Amino acid sequence: MQTPPEHAYPTHWEADVVLRDGGTARIRPITPDDAERLVSFYEQVSDESKYYRFFAPYPRLSARDVRRFTHHDYIDRVGLAATVGGEFIATVRYDRIDDQGLPAKNPEDDQAEVAFLVQDAHQGRGVASALLEHIAAVARERGIRRFAAEVLPANSKMIKVFTDAGYTHKRTFEDGVVRLEFDLEPTEQSMAVMRGREQRAEARSVQRLLAPGSVAVIGTGRTPGGVGRTALRSLLDSGFTGRVHAVNHAFPEDLRQLDPEGVPAVRTLREITDPVDLAVIAVPADRVPDAIRDCGEHGVQGVLVLSSGYAEAGPDGRERQRALLRQARSYGMRLIGPNAFGLINTAPGVRLNASLAPQMPGAGHIGLFTQSGAIGIALLSGLHARGPGDGGIAGISAFVSAGNRADVSGNDLLQYWYEDPDTDVVILYLESIGNPRKFARLARRTAAVKPVVVAKGARHNGTAPPGHAVPTVRVPDSTVAALMRQAGVIRVDTVTELIDAGLLLSSQPLPAGPRIAILGNSESLALLAYDACLTEGLRPQRPRVLASAATPDDFRDALAEALSADGCDAVVVTAIPWVGEGAAVSPGGSEGAALADALRTAATAHPEKPVTVVHLAMDDLAESLAAAGPAPARPDGSAAPAPTEPPPHPVDPAPAPPRTPPAPSHLLRPPAPTGPPPTLAARQATPARDAEADPPRRPRRQPLRIPAYPAAERAVRSLAEAVRYAAWRREAADPGRVPEYDDIQEASAGADIERLLDRLTPDAPTGRSVPVPPQDAEALLARYGIHTRPVLPAPDPDTAVRAAARLGYPVALKTTAPHLRHRPDLGGVRLDIAGEAELRRTYAELTDYLGSPEELRPVVQSMVPRGVDTVVRAAIDPAAGAVLSFGLAGAPSQLLGDIAHRLIPATDREVAEQIRSIRAAPLLFGWRGSQPVDTAALGELLLRVSRLVDDHPEVVGVDLEPVVVAAQGLSVLGATVRLARPPATTDLGPRRLPVY
Repeated sequence: MQTPPEHAYPTHWEADVVLRDGGTARIRPITPDDAERLVSFYEQVSDESKYYRFFAPYPRLSARDVRRFTHHDYIDRVGLAATVGGEFIATVRYDRIDDQGLPAKNPEDDQAEVAFLVQDAHQGRGVASALLEHIAAVARERGIRRFAAEVLPANSKMIKVFTDAGYTHKRTFEDGVVRLEFDLEPTEQSMAVMRGREQRAEARSVQRLLAPGSVAVIGTGRTPGGVGRTALRSLLDSGFTGRVHAVNHAFPEDLRQLDPEGVPAVRTLREITDPVDLAVIAVPADRVPDAIRDCGEHGVQGVLVLSSGYAEAGPDGRERQRALLRQARSYGMRLIGPNAFGLINTAPGVRLNASLAPQMPGAGHIGLFTQSGAIGIALLSGLHARGPGDGGIAGISAFVSAGNRADVSGNDLLQYWYEDPDTDVVILYLESIGNPRKFARLARRTAAVKPVVVAKGARHNGTAPPGHAVPTVRVPDSTVAALMRQAGVIRVDTVTELIDAGLLLSSQPLPAGPRIAILGNSESLALLAYDACLTEGLRPQRPRVLASAATPDDFRDALAEALSADGCDAVVVTAIPWVGEGAAVSPGGSEGAALADALRTAATAHPEKPVTVVHLAMDDLAESLAAAGPAPARPDGSAAPAPTEPPPHPVDPAPAPPRTPPAPSHLLRPPAPTGPPPTLAARQATPARDAEADPPRRPRRQPLRIPAYPAAERAVRSLAEAVRYAAWRREAADPGRVPEYDDIQEASAGADIERLLDRLTPDAPTGRSVPVPPQDAEALLARYGIHTRPVLPAPDPDTAVRAAARLGYPVALKTTAPHLRHRPDLGGVRLDIAGEAELRRTYAELTDYLGSPEELRPVVQSMVPRGVDTVVRAAIDPAAGAVLSFGLAGAPSQLLGDIAHRLIPATDREVAEQIRSIRAAPLLFGWRGSQPVDTAALGELLLRVSRLVDDHPEVVGVDLEPVVVAAQGLSVLGATVRLARPPATTDLGPRRLPVY
């Protein structure tokens, strides 16, 4: 770059973003090398847009203008451009000004004037809104706290960009110009606006992939077989409602149709005159770049790369994968893969099977995402085996297997399924989580309206798939699982459990509580179900055992009675083939169907309570229960009315904590039409399918399908997950609040942190943490109302005596050597020292027994009221985000893993539950006659630590140990803090696509 060394090109400002219509653009700083691009961009802007920008006719840029708009110091003058295909589609710049509106000469001036220009062909895509988010973040980084903009009153679009951003603003009108001034400090409203735009844009980008109007298979073989030809056959066999093209540069020049499929055959995409929405690429890895280039030039909206040979193949493949992602995004395309298995959409208006699956799954209401093709096959096969073949209870709404997930990931699918009316249950198989903070946020929001079931593979260090770039895991898998559950995620361990839970949640209402009725014609099987309920923490009633020769009518009556009881929240029915001369149905293939009809009859009368069935040697029962079947008759023989459809999971959705506002109500509606999605500035591609139009909807499920399991443990485990999830939904409806404390000095703490980072990390790379000196750590914590007991060094007995006299007796003498720190069991802590003689004697004993003062680093501290020793920690973990941890101090808690974790920011309700959730919690509440301690003060301390880490992402570690909680109040006896410059890409900054 041509910029001076002191103003080096800020690489971390570069970002890929998803726009309102689902396409992507790249945002980056403007450099002197962009002069020709800027001129070309300006020539394509209409005269009206130029007038709005400069308040006068301005047909062309002068050489002086070009230099001014391309030469920046990246501090007082900054320009950003949004590009697609390397071409500018929009620009934004700010110039620092003083209070008089003149160019700033004082670096302390914290105001800047901002201006935008968006190419007309790309207006309405949300480009200016995305640029505003990024230029605001840049300005805050450079010490600018306020933007000013002057806009002509007729330029209503730009006025709306500013006023809708959610920042605190002031609007004035003078001399025919609207002047807007707004603070750049993020507000709850600005964060809600940003995340709402992010959700709509990313959901739209996935919708474009799942509902294309036309598909081109690049790499279709000339003979049957091979990946490309298999993908083409899958598309055709699924009944895809759009257009299909076969592409292969090796086709004969005179070939116009590929037989026997009967689809148009072309050598290159350029020969296709119509738009192509999705390209399925199945060529060798070394030919993929050419295919991506052809797709980008043709205006393809998204690509599915089935080809392998990327990050899973080693370092060279990883670089090849990164280049592939850069190339696809440069053209504004989303990418699934590489090394992907494919995607499926069973909607009747689409019927897309762009995968290597041998058959189209049945339509249903389970959304399925996997990172592994093999697991994807297992899940599709398992669901197909559990259903009758028509979808129904085991049907899916959409399926995506992303392979190396270089671009589209589980987070994108969560954004889409959050508002997809055809998906009732989300199932994810994940081997890595690229953006843990965002995943936790999106999972929590989605789980508030529909179940999210996750199985996590590669749970231990060193087992991540080579195709995935994943952060190092610092917390045990059990902790990650607990944090997922806090976000409402149903965490399971196996593919079988994924299917089991998905079937129950997609076909049954959520239970109102843990009270389980058990009935059946086998005492042994009923007792197994009873024991399984106890193991899972449910409250089973005494099983009702029917006769071994019980008829379907007996089952129907027993089930109806159990469901009608007020003390029952769900029913587990156990069944074995019945025997006896009086059986109403002869043994064989018909007994399962008869029993299924009887159970459906009883269940239909109580659609608000879930029913699940355990069977042995009755496969026909499972098949009959999974089938839709006719509406059952009433016991008197008359036809039962068709059940009205309840919401899939009618539990009040959970609002987010007040400091993280809930999604606005408009997120619950499909996004408004945005018109045809532009691609490159040189052309405008019109999609063949209006994805915003109401597509044909799937028939909604009726509560006549009942899940059946071949083992009591599997049925009860799935039911228990539903009970726990329903309880989370009810509790999340009132999640508590993040308190505001009047004595917190957030701005002063931020200034302290900046000074400390400048002093402690002048040359440290971004992300590397450093410990804060003790005195500075105490001062920083005090900004948040966290006060630590003074500790004075005691390198020799005389200094120890002076320290004790200063603090006042009684005192404690402690070692701070790393191998003895927080280990009173090793004798490194001596308490209740009453006077000078005792202190000198204790000092001598300590050094004689454990080592020299230089090794032990002894300190003196005043005694505090007795209580329970606890530990409070907060850390930024790459596998879980910001985590707040609590437990009792000492080796037993560490050895037993008795530590409770919560995601940050934590609410008062979550903190109260966290304190009570550890197994040693009775010690805090008066166990065996001891005095209860001040858990209210402990909860406040946890909330203050949570606020500190949430407000300042630079604080990557806080360790308070021990925290002595007494009957009244508490004392923090030891504290350490670690700081690090946060990475440029966090979930707290402007929206951007991740780079793996």
